[in-house]
Amino acid sequence: MVRVAIFDYGAGNIFSLKNSLERSGADVDIICDIADAKDHSGLLLPGVGNFDPAMRRLRASSCDFAGVVGTMPVLGICLGMEMYFEGSEEGKEPGLGIMQGRVIVLPPYLKVPHMGWNDLRIREPGRLLEGVPDGSWVYFVHSFRAEPAGDVVTAESDYGVVVPAVVEQGNFFGTQFHPEKSGVVGRIMLENFVGVCRR
Repeated sequence: MVRVAIFDYGAGNIFSLKNSLERSGADVDIICDIADAKDHSGLLLPGVGNFDPAMRRLRASSCDFAGVVGTMPVLGICLGMEMYFEGSEEGKEPGLGIMQGRVIVLPPYLKVPHMGWNDLRIREPGRLLEGVPDGSWVYFVHSFRAEPAGDVVTAESDYGVVVPAVVEQGNFFGTQFHPEKSGVVGRIMLENFVGVCRR
């Protein structure tokens, strides 16, 4: 059995995500300290909370994030993906800096937050997207979007502005949308992540 840890920022309901991962074949633990991820095959940073409190909660852990994670597969969802970058307009705390670029607010001429279904335009093959057809629909709930400086985007979506929807760099994977709310397509992605954790 693959053991995946979900890091709890202390905000939001993450149990639907836990249930989705369990249906995808993982044994799931919810942790409040990154040190507790050491004995797991993968780590998930969920899409609940706000940037600054989440970063402070992550840095308050009793160990170094990079030291614990190493080559462990990590999936960041929505806020969790945004934390990969160097910073966010949502707050003042520095991000993890795993990926170059910043997170910016959606333009004021759009309805914010963006809540609803949008299709994916697959740009590059990626392990998270195996078996996902181009044009698949997924569910978004967000007010910010990544603005990567590097070539990490494997799929994007159009919401009157291009939204990087899936990113991948080494052992780090991210989705701006919520796979646990995205039906069959989201289940494929979560199963793909569990598969990466199994290898």
